[in-house]
Amino acid sequence: MEALPMGPWAQIKETHIAVVFMLGDRVLKLKKPVDLGFLDFTTREARRAACHREVELNRRLAPDVYEGVADVLGPDGEVCEHLVVMRRMPEERRLAVMIRLGQPVEEPLLRIARMIASMHARSPHSPRIDRQGGRAALQSRWSASFDQIRALPDAALEPEVVTEIERLTLRFLRGRDPLFAARVEEGRIVDGHGDLLAEDIFCLDDGPRILDCLEFDERLRFLDGLDDVAFLAMDLERLGEPRLAEVFLHRYVEFTADPAPPSLWHHYVAYRAFVRAKVACLRQRQEGSGSAWQARQFADLTLRHLRAGMITLVLVGGTPGTGKSTLAAAIADRLGYTLLNSDRVRKELAGIAPHQPAAAPFGEGLYDRERTERTYDELLSRAERLLRHGEPVILDASWIDAEHRAAAEQLAQRTFSDLVALRCTAPRQITAERLARRTGGVSDADQAIAETMAARMAPWPAATEIDTGATAGQALEQALTVICAPSAVTSRRFRRPQMEPG
Repeated sequence: MEALPMGPWAQIKETHIAVVFMLGDRVLKLKKPVDLGFLDFTTREARRAACHREVELNRRLAPDVYEGVADVLGPDGEVCEHLVVMRRMPEERRLAVMIRLGQPVEEPLLRIARMIASMHARSPHSPRIDRQGGRAALQSRWSASFDQIRALPDAALEPEVVTEIERLTLRFLRGRDPLFAARVEEGRIVDGHGDLLAEDIFCLDDGPRILDCLEFDERLRFLDGLDDVAFLAMDLERLGEPRLAEVFLHRYVEFTADPAPPSLWHHYVAYRAFVRAKVACLRQRQEGSGSAWQARQFADLTLRHLRAGMITLVLVGGTPGTGKSTLAAAIADRLGYTLLNSDRVRKELAGIAPHQPAAAPFGEGLYDRERTERTYDELLSRAERLLRHGEPVILDASWIDAEHRAAAEQLAQRTFSDLVALRCTAPRQITAERLARRTGGVSDADQAIAETMAARMAPWPAATEIDTGATAGQALEQALTVICAPSAVTSRRFRRPQMEPG
């Protein structure tokens, strides 16, 4: 928003769709007669309707700020325009200003998260609203933004940047139909705010006032509640406060008991950043206002979150004693991935407790070929359900059979997930000492079985070898370097909070 200073009493601000007059203790907003594709204010009737809708919707979160709609009369006494009339908020209590000045805002952010969660809880639900929260609608909005930017003859973003954003976006969306269907079934699609920005939130002593709800297209306001709050999280990060963005999202998730995977948090933050990149491109084209650098800034933010939210299937393999289960657990703890262990699944399928001994020679008893095939089939089946719901997965198994690895690769392909294979190794003396010390664990393997499995292990050229003979910390760092390389690990900061039972 560009401001034209006129002294403390009077000021004019301008956006790509409105002119705002700040006069004394009142604010008057005039809609511009523009057609930007995603909105059309070229007729007075459309502007009048938008003014009334803006007042109605914004009274949900700022009832004492939006006073009504005033008619503007021309020289002949006829109505020629319409203005939204608002109470003027103190500039120094604007959330963005407070953040730039380094003032504490965690308490206001908690109250903001609670207000939005409460509004979402009161939201009506209908098939018309739900449709906009599905995967197809979200993909359509992404595609519309790509088309709008590419249609600009002098877009501020490099074509290859837009192409990479599109590739990562579609990769996530195409594999996650069950995730988006579950969001609809759980009632997570709401009539929300649609345009949460720190510039439009005022932190007053008696509570926040949240202004400027998106009123011109209800389809853009019908959205996943997490998508709604992701806009403000994105804006907090843009203002240099990624920690506050994370705190805010966690607060919202706690208030709504939302089980969404962090990958979805990242995707919605990326979407919101790209919306702002598009707006900056349009402003650059419309006004030549030097918004190109803003478009690039938002595009960078988009890419960082798309990469951080990529869905990964990690295979951690190796023969007994090589430390694969220790490494797999450490990776899961560090990254927040779901861990599935073949020994636990094998015993679960057999109806016995995980730590109940079931030792047998290689290929016999609980470890015969039929039970092994069932174990790997179940591992991959569970992994598929998780991957399609946006949950990265670690599969801890020996992976000595090339056919099992091929099945995992096919799973990654059909769920549009990234496959990372790690093969744990250690000197024979170390593995023997580990197996000799092992007591009461889930695995029943001994040194003889380990040697038989090592002899039968098919070559695994696609796997990265992780030496677990050194310290556990060194092995973990090696593994994380491989897993996180595709995402350039900016910020896999978002982690699902630990929910209290009930």
